[in-house]
This record gives sequence, structure tokens and C-alpha cells, in this order.
Amino acid sequence: MTEPAPKAFPEQAPAEPPRDAVAESLDSGEEHGGVTPEQVLAVREAIAAGDLEKVAALVADLHAADAASLITQLDGAPRSTLIEALRGRLDAEVLASLEGRVQEEVLEQLGPQEVASAVAELETDDAVHVLAALDDEVRDDVLESVPALERGQIEQSLAYPEESAGRLMQGAFIAMPEFWTVGQAIDYLRDADNLPDEFYELFVTDPQQRPLGTIPLNRFLKAKRNVALRDIMDTDKKFLPTGMDQEQVAFQFSQYDLPSAGVVDDDGRLVGVIMIDDVVDVVREEVEEDLLALSGVDEAGFARSVGVTTRARFPWLFANVLTAFLAAAVIGFFEGTIQQMVAAAVLMPIVASMGGNAGNQTVAVAVRALATHSLTTANAGRIVLNELLVGGANGIIFAVIVGIVGGLWFGRPGLGLVVGLAMFINLLAGALAGILIPLGLDRAGIDPAVSSSVFVTTVTDVVGFFAFLGLVTVMLL
Repeated sequence: MTEPAPKAFPEQAPAEPPRDAVAESLDSGEEHGGVTPEQVLAVREAIAAGDLEKVAALVADLHAADAASLITQLDGAPRSTLIEALRGRLDAEVLASLEGRVQEEVLEQLGPQEVASAVAELETDDAVHVLAALDDEVRDDVLESVPALERGQIEQSLAYPEESAGRLMQGAFIAMPEFWTVGQAIDYLRDADNLPDEFYELFVTDPQQRPLGTIPLNRFLKAKRNVALRDIMDTDKKFLPTGMDQEQVAFQFSQYDLPSAGVVDDDGRLVGVIMIDDVVDVVREEVEEDLLALSGVDEAGFARSVGVTTRARFPWLFANVLTAFLAAAVIGFFEGTIQQMVAAAVLMPIVASMGGNAGNQTVAVAVRALATHSLTTANAGRIVLNELLVGGANGIIFAVIVGIVGGLWFGRPGLGLVVGLAMFINLLAGALAGILIPLGLDRAGIDPAVSSSVFVTTVTDVVGFFAFLGLVTVMLL
């Protein structure tokens, strides 16, 4: 009654290459986690000396994630040489830990046959991550060399949309009928030779493979042998649809403290399970994506060519140029005011920049609140009012500070009053724009992390310049 995906090959102890004093001395850095600069330098030196056995020895005991980090920190010929040194003994988990362009280059160098051998050793979700980096033609070549059972599960996962629960899930899980006893289940698990590598719960299903409930391992192991599974299962456990976005999957895990979660297809049949370690990766990816998007870039550019990185950043910079011309047009409208009072040109950037900073602070909080579902239409009114009050409070404080400094600096109390009023107005505008723009973009189905900052900066520049120069014109000239 189980439908796990067996491992293609039995676990084999990797051949241990000879170790030397350098390799031993590098172990001291492992307790801190991650690959150390000394390890990277030692590998570079071994590669430069052409000692491939020493290269393999230096990498042999690294965790897969650390080995992937080391590969990423190398580039060009050194990276290619390292992969050649590890050919035939490269841990499949290393390929799954690589990202982006580096992963694509390594897979291309290894070739379809070696990639297929690695994919067959991976869980379905990791195998899909590796294969998604390949071109369709190369992917087909790799899949032809993967055993039939694993190939079917991988192709099923690849059919789901990117960044969905179907792509995240692994096909190996344990499902049992509700009428089995704990003793029957234990005997079955002891005799089975194709169980998943890791599992935290058992699934109880009906004859159509629709889930009826789950049993945590701790409860299962504490129960008596004659107890029926139906009597100890949880019937209120969350099951995720295959089409659910991975960001929503992460929210479900966080909201309900899930160690794992079953995935069901459109017919309600159990087709896979998502583990907490994969959700941790999703959270990291989503945080990095939002952080980069707030700065107008879509991917970290250190591993990409100059041309690709330049093209990726151009649209954001171009949008900023357009908004800068809009702000410049406002300044040009008050050209006469600036000519009559040079002090206005000195003080107006302070008003605009303070509003922009205040607005972007609110944007950061709003984007996070939207992502964690703590900002919704139900409480939007209260939060907008709260941000408006915060903006007003800061506006009063900084209006006094800037007004006093500006008035004393130029010896004109009236100018201090004007710059203080403009500061108050612009901090209010920044707070209001910082919350309303992300809300509006989210309502329109646009990622607020990508576009909010440029709109908020435009608002605070235009309002700041217009308020300050307009008040100077009306009150002082």
C-alpha cells in the first residue's frame, strides 16, 4: 500500500582519496560551517599545480552544500579543472545545491550520461531542480538514461508549473490503509527495502489513494501493536494542491508549524510530500528575490556575465531616469524662485530625500506584511491610518529640527518655517505612498517588491520639491 520511489542504486561508501597535511589542517574550519577562504585558496593552488588527486582530496570530505559553494567561488578554467578532478565521484547532492548559471555550466561539462546517473540518486524534488536547468533537448537525453520508475515521477513533477507545490514535492512517501494495525505497519516498514530516505509521518489513505489523515512518527512508535491506524491518525492535517505557489506553501508551513505536508492532485489523490528542508530553501529564495527586487535587480549578478547583468539592470535604471526628469520638471517650473533665493536650492534636496527614505521604510514593512499575510483588506484601513500617524509624528519632529537649522543657517526664520512645513508635508506623503502603493500593486496582481520603490520615490520627489518651492514662492517672494 505504499508508493515510494526507491533509490536507483544502493548506498555505497565513496572511495576515499589520499589525504595530506593540507587537507587535515583545513578541517579546523568545518566547525564554523561553510567553506573557508583557506579551503578555496588551497584548492586554487592545487589546481594551479596540476595535482588533481590533491584537488579531489581537498573536496572529498566537504558537505555537498559547501562543495557547491566552493565550485561557485571558482570560475573559468579553475572551475572546469575542479569538475574534471571530481568526475565519476561527484556527489549528486552537489549538483542539486548549485544555482543559476554555475549549475548550467557544470551540467553542460558533465554531459547527459553522468547527469543521468546523478539524477537517479536524487529525491524527485532535487532531480527536478537539476533537470530544470537543462535545455529541453538535453533534458530528454538525460531522462532516457534514467530508470523507468524515477523517470515517470520526474516527468510528472516537471509537468507542474515552476515554483509550485508539484515542483517542490518528492514522490516518495508512505501510505497505508486505515484498517491496518500499528503492528502490521511496523512489520511492513521493517521488511520494505524501498522506503524514503527521510519521513516524519505516515499517510493513511482510502483505496483510491485519497488521504484520510496522517500519523506523526512519535505517536506511531508509542502506540500498541493492536491499535488500528484509524484510531491514532490526525484528520485535520493540511494537504496542499499541486498548483499552490511555493510562497504560499512556505506560509502554510510557517503558519501551522508543519515538518512535512502531503500534496494532492486535482482529484484529491496523494501524489507526493514536501519536506521542511525544501521549504527552508524556498523561504531563502523568496527573501533574496524580494530583497533584490526592491533594488531593481532580478538575480545576483556575480556569477553572470557583464553583458547579461547590464541588460538585467537597465530597465530599472531607465525607469529611474524617467522619474528623475519628472522631478526636474517640477524644479524647472520654479526656476524663477530658485534664481531669487539660492538658499532654496540648498535646502530642497533635504526635503525630498527625507520623504524618500521615510517612504521606502514603509514600503519595506508593507511588502513583508503582504508576504506574511499580516496585511490584508480586513486590516488595511487601520494600518494605513497607523502609518499616517507615524509619518505625521516624524514629520513634526523633523520639521522642528530642520526648520531651526535652516533658519539659523541662512539667518531667515521665515525660510526655516517654510522648510519645516515642507518636511512635514513630504513625510506624510512618503508614509501614505509607502503603504498605499504596495497595497494597490498587490491588488492589481503585480509584485509590490518589484515596483513600489520607484513609484514611492517619484511621489516624494515631486511632492517634496513642489511643496517646498511652492511655499517659498507664496510665503517669501
